[in-house]
Amino acid sequence: MKRSAKSQRVCWWFLPKLTRYSLTLLLSAVMLADTVGATPRNRGLQIAQQPGTTQQNATHAAAVRLTQEGLKLYQQGTAESLRQAIGKFQEAMKLLQQVDDKPWEAVTLLGIGSVYKLLGENQEALKYLNQALPIFRAVANRGGEATTLNNIANVYNSLGEKQQALKYYNQALPILRAVEDRRMEAVTLSNIGTVYDSLGEKQQALKYYNQALPIRRAVKDREGEAATLNNIGGVYNSLGEKQQALKYYNEALSISRAVEDRRAEATTLSNIGGVYDSLGEKQQALKYLNQALPISRAVGDKEQEATTLTVIGFVYDSLGEKQQALKYYNQALPIFRAAGYRGQEATTLNNIGLVYDDLGKKQQALKYYNQALPIHRAVGNREQEATTLFNIAFLERDRGNLKQAQTHIQATIEIVEDLRTKIADQQLRASYFASVQNYYKFYTDLLMQLHKKDPSKGYDALALQVSDRSRARGLIELLTEANIDIKKGIDPKLLAEERRLQWQINAQEKLLSELSSKKETPEQVLTNTKQKIQDLLKQQRELEVKIRANNPEYADLKYPQPLTLKQIQQQLDKDTLLLQYSLGEERSYLWAVTPDSLYSYELPKRQQIDKAAKNLYDNYLRNPGYQGVSPEETAKAANELSQLILKPVADKLGQKRLVIVGDEALQYIPFAALTTSTKSADGSDYQPLVVNHEIISLPSASTIAILRKQTTGRTKAPKTLAILADPVFTVNDERVAGKSSNVANNNIDQQLEESALKRSTRNIKRSEIQRLPGTEKEAQEILKLVSPSENIQAFGFDANYNWATNDQLSQYKILHFATHGFLDSTEPELSGIVLSLIDKQGKSQRGFLRLTDIFNLNFPAELVVLSACQTGLGEEVKGEGLVGLTRGLMYAGAARVVVSLWNVDDEATSLLMSQFYSQMLQQGKTPAAALRAAQLKMWSQEKWRNPYSWSAFTLLGEWE
Repeated sequence: MKRSAKSQRVCWWFLPKLTRYSLTLLLSAVMLADTVGATPRNRGLQIAQQPGTTQQNATHAAAVRLTQEGLKLYQQGTAESLRQAIGKFQEAMKLLQQVDDKPWEAVTLLGIGSVYKLLGENQEALKYLNQALPIFRAVANRGGEATTLNNIANVYNSLGEKQQALKYYNQALPILRAVEDRRMEAVTLSNIGTVYDSLGEKQQALKYYNQALPIRRAVKDREGEAATLNNIGGVYNSLGEKQQALKYYNEALSISRAVEDRRAEATTLSNIGGVYDSLGEKQQALKYLNQALPISRAVGDKEQEATTLTVIGFVYDSLGEKQQALKYYNQALPIFRAAGYRGQEATTLNNIGLVYDDLGKKQQALKYYNQALPIHRAVGNREQEATTLFNIAFLERDRGNLKQAQTHIQATIEIVEDLRTKIADQQLRASYFASVQNYYKFYTDLLMQLHKKDPSKGYDALALQVSDRSRARGLIELLTEANIDIKKGIDPKLLAEERRLQWQINAQEKLLSELSSKKETPEQVLTNTKQKIQDLLKQQRELEVKIRANNPEYADLKYPQPLTLKQIQQQLDKDTLLLQYSLGEERSYLWAVTPDSLYSYELPKRQQIDKAAKNLYDNYLRNPGYQGVSPEETAKAANELSQLILKPVADKLGQKRLVIVGDEALQYIPFAALTTSTKSADGSDYQPLVVNHEIISLPSASTIAILRKQTTGRTKAPKTLAILADPVFTVNDERVAGKSSNVANNNIDQQLEESALKRSTRNIKRSEIQRLPGTEKEAQEILKLVSPSENIQAFGFDANYNWATNDQLSQYKILHFATHGFLDSTEPELSGIVLSLIDKQGKSQRGFLRLTDIFNLNFPAELVVLSACQTGLGEEVKGEGLVGLTRGLMYAGAARVVVSLWNVDDEATSLLMSQFYSQMLQQGKTPAAALRAAQLKMWSQEKWRNPYSWSAFTLLGEWE
């Protein structure tokens, strides 16, 4: 198993930055104070004159002048000017001691300490700051006291003593609030954020950064705004949200350049370079890094210089230029050590170790890892501790020391599990978990290698458990939370904010509908409107985090642990076989589980399986030109994949129900279309799995346990079926008031003949969304199977947003939506289904039922059917699977969901759904058995024999 450079190396692309002017501004304010202890609001612009002799006054004036000159040099920020500033401050100190001026003495000591901090001489900085602090307290200068506390905290933060840093920041913060110094309050909030950031507590970091940012904007603190934007970008970067990180970094960069803050500019350039490196754009990364390095050197920012050297080394390392990488790392290391930056020192040691590891010098590599590890622990950087432990595990595995490797990877996983629980935002938690999936893959592979050496120890069962532990954790936790009243006992102000945001989202949705209905609307206007909706949804998520934090039920909530083998087996019956896959770089694995047995198999590497899966999916199953592809050609492609992933377990299948937990590309594949029986090379004897098996999909084996817990004992809805079909999408629809069939020029018979019509839209441009007349026919056929008193229906204009979100739907066991679906794979929250976009008067109305809406619905249904296309897809998030409508419907209460994996033919879908409901409502079959029977019926007909026509729909969830 290979390590990717991105997954194994610790790289300080982003260092949470303490704000430089946290000294400058308060130092300036204190120096200009006209009364001892004045608050920032009443400081004047005149230098205070001390009573005394003419000589004393002259000495005092000279000292003040020297201190002010030192401040000006400090503000220039170059290495030379900082050294000159120290000289000015020290001259001033001698004079101030002659006249015994304690207030100005404290100011000057603060200045000296501040400069030493910038020069990276942290112990010298502490020496002077600790002299200034008691003087500020003695003369009751609370502003000076708070600034000194803040800067002492900054030093401890840089030294890696995070708890000590928090202690001083938390002393400074209430003082600054008491004296109403909003600017310095924002500085301290941001600095507290950096501590939590470096401790791996990203949610806490964002909390403080997001408190600081609006204050900095309110007081027009542009430098501070840039610093906080930079820090927020760093959080998103570390969580794997690279585009979001670039957005914040680029905003910070433009501000830093506008205010000519060269230090901040260098920091942000370096951070942007780090992001491009992680995106694989190495030359673009070097372009930014080579801009950052000379600026850092020019302004004397040793910390940033060393950081940039580290990132450049990281880039050369990933390019395979190992000696060049060592050259840069070895330049950075002594700078970090001299400045006492222990966290960054450990990072560089780790990266040097990795170079030696790649060069095959394992003992040398271990030497550096073992230097890095205790430092990571000493400074409390658990995220980087996990990375170094992983690297040691990898090295030990390569040396054949599998048990030692197991010890280290177990420790890595324990840290990851702890860190992910500290991220309250579900999307960010999922992003973080995706970024560490390689740890779980490695652990799974290691356990299976141990199993190969000693099959009697149960390592294969433990590997299955680790594999399941890495999947769909966000969904499992969502389902656990589903029965909690999120708004119970919360602050009315938060509720009002929630209502305000929802109103804004609704208004933007309506505007998007109106703009989409006009062909002349520029694409950029649509894009900007969608961006506004995304921004509002982000604010809504942040507010939800606050609401959860204030809900006592969430505080007491215990999330279930992923299932053990025995617990998984308890969910299965004798007629059910669980097939769980894990794809890896060097080899993949399959576990076959029954109530009383476990079989494990080694499969080919990911690349080989991916190639066959993508060939089948892209070229045969979802192929828009499917009419030109024969069933035999599709069968041949299906057989190619089946040989890789099913042939080893073929003798265990019998006629059992198959519960599939796919991985990566396999999540897109309908296993119903695969085969274990094709022997001919041309696919002429193709017999799909659906002939002998019910097929059910699950995001993870543990998902079924939590689903059953949520639905067991639940009172079933009293009525049978609620069905929605054939909405009105455009003003040209003949059903709109005043439109004649001549104007519409599209009657239903003509539309039904367009059998290639698909139930999907990706661009969601209303003027291009075509009517799906087959959906009403589909619905009417289904309704014949249900008595009028047992159903509710909505066609045409009635198939609208208000109907779909009405509480009355909670009274029905089955919910069926026959309309277009739309997929946003980058922002899954914006995926959904299209309802009537036009009312009876031809006016635009809200008609997109998005994933965010579904999460707020109450659908305690036995079955939800989305008879639209691609409703089973979504953003593929490592560790979560396909994040889309399915999880929203399960959260809303659905026990099982039927969704599609590609654009579906309108006529074929109508026929399939009619058969599905007939088997379920007339024959009394379970949804899983009914879907199988309907698919078999389609397969048996020559016209629909191609799997494209019948295998798109899959059932997720409960099979009993």
